[in-house]
Amino acid sequence: MLENMTVLNTTSRIYVYLSLSGLLYEMLGSAKSDLKSWKVLIMDKVTVKVMSHSCKMADITDQGVSLVEDLFQRRQPLPSMDAIYFIQPSKEKAYVFFCSPVPKEFVNHIKSDTSVLPHIGALREMNLEYFPIDSQAFVTDQEIAMDELFGNIENSGRVDACLNLMATRMATVFALLKTC
Repeated sequence: MLENMTVLNTTSRIYVYLSLSGLLYEMLGSAKSDLKSWKVLIMDKVTVKVMSHSCKMADITDQGVSLVEDLFQRRQPLPSMDAIYFIQPSKEKAYVFFCSPVPKEFVNHIKSDTSVLPHIGALREMNLEYFPIDSQAFVTDQEIAMDELFGNIENSGRVDACLNLMATRMATVFALLKTC
């Protein structure tokens, strides 16, 4: 009976564990260097939510991050600190760690730009665009999905966009579960 309780307890914490492991060890841990220098973590709106649902500031600090900044706010230049970007993929942003799959055309664009390529320390898809809400559940954070999918809106483009976002976020869960 104790074995069954252990398995149940382990299974029920899978989303929290996978998120924490991916964020702290695969992403932040891989950015650690031999030097004991602090780093700044720069995130956008979605990835801030992912991070806040998955770990505490103390966990982030333990991985060598002393400052967390919003990508869209004005920031003071910190040339003495390495920066870790955890953001959604977009043409306008720096590319380091992505919360969901990066389209091939973005990757090809990065590879072809010789001025950017030397400045990239890592380019990785983390598959973490879902939000663990407790030890047994997660959400895709789409508050108006029901209205967009089942409302009286005649715009099929909005329905397609909603379904694509939902599918992308669900795919990140399945990709992460595959790694266990």
